[in-house]
Amino acid sequence: MKYNPHSYQEYAKDFIDKNPVSCLLLDMGLGKTVITLTALSDLLFDSFEAHKVLVIAPLRVARDTWPDELGKWEHLSNLRFSLAVGTEAERKTTLWAKADIYIINRENVQWLIEESGIPFCFDTLVVDELSSFKNHQTKRFRSLMKVRPKVKRIIGLTGTPSSNGLMDLWAEYRLLDMGQRLGRFIGQYRTAYFTPDKRNGQIIFSYKPLPFAEKEIYRKIADITISMKSTDHLTMPELVTTEYPVRMSEDERERYDEMKRDLVLKLAGDEITAANAAALSNKLCQMANGAIYGDDGSVHHIHDRKLDALEDLIEAANGKPVLVAYWFKHDLERIATRLKHLHIPFSKMDTSESIARWNSGELPVALIHPASAGHGLNLQTGGSTIIWFGLTWSLELYQQTNARLWRQGQVSETVILHHIVAKDTIDERVMKALIDKNKTQTALIEAVKANL
Repeated sequence: MKYNPHSYQEYAKDFIDKNPVSCLLLDMGLGKTVITLTALSDLLFDSFEAHKVLVIAPLRVARDTWPDELGKWEHLSNLRFSLAVGTEAERKTTLWAKADIYIINRENVQWLIEESGIPFCFDTLVVDELSSFKNHQTKRFRSLMKVRPKVKRIIGLTGTPSSNGLMDLWAEYRLLDMGQRLGRFIGQYRTAYFTPDKRNGQIIFSYKPLPFAEKEIYRKIADITISMKSTDHLTMPELVTTEYPVRMSEDERERYDEMKRDLVLKLAGDEITAANAAALSNKLCQMANGAIYGDDGSVHHIHDRKLDALEDLIEAANGKPVLVAYWFKHDLERIATRLKHLHIPFSKMDTSESIARWNSGELPVALIHPASAGHGLNLQTGGSTIIWFGLTWSLELYQQTNARLWRQGQVSETVILHHIVAKDTIDERVMKALIDKNKTQTALIEAVKANL
């Protein structure tokens, strides 16, 4: 296929060409893979500033998206690539093969650097989904930092740079510029831009940005960062977001409040406990959805309010395909049981076959877990409605799941997001958190937006 780049794609490619360190905050659907590959082709064969390229990406993206894009465009046909996924023997074979671009999944970064025995002689590094390296304590981050000085050029790509707020940015930019802009040490960064928020004596649980922090951080990273939102450059379908409230009965509410108050719940002879705030949050989310795991792994039924709401929403769709996002395994099991009872055909979105059936319009209902709905999964031809049965605290997973349908190529003029929210429960806090996090991320993107 012939590549006819949009002006924003040319701008982004030139930005990579001109900047040895570059970070592209590109919204879903803007074609960040083909932009990067076009820039790499220039660096390899025109300016000769790159000789051996390593691409690090999530597994599915490494395995499918990058090879697909390389095979799709005529102007990239001269690029030789080697895909290093699979068994250790397969990875070693492909990494020793002659190629211009080597593609590896992020889970094998530590293996490549510390265990494979293969010399790290890549002069150009592409980190697809830079947000995967937001935690400086992970093994893959530490491994990559060991070889970072050997890399002359680095390109960071993501659509969600700060899914949990400004604190995420330090590790991402430490990897990019080795600490030039936001400091070499996380403690230095915290002291400069944050103040302790939630704490217990000397133990600090969270930090909040100082009043000037946001503006100053964005100013410091602006020279190596550009951002683009799909809504600015593409004709995107309208996005309609709704909340579908459900209410628990008095008895159901009593159980929820008991768990919240006492961190202990007695059900059917079983005692369910929450050891800490994180565990309690998890248990309350389960109860809001309608079931809860006992300490022994057994499932205890609480209510069917969300299942009834889901049935109503599917019926209201009037035959149009719907994508249902769930979080807990017992949610999946309960949803599947209800759909079988209603004689509604459905499938989990976990195989190439199920994805193909959805995209061809054969599935009235598809069930998807946000963690498996990640980067590079195109579902926009199969439907335009998502129902969030259970919510996630992760802005990144939330946005990535929504972007499976709300993206370029969506044939419908409107994409609808339904959120089934249990009133007066933790669901409302999760929705608020997603909105607040999005505000922070939107501010970052606006601050470094490409001036086309």
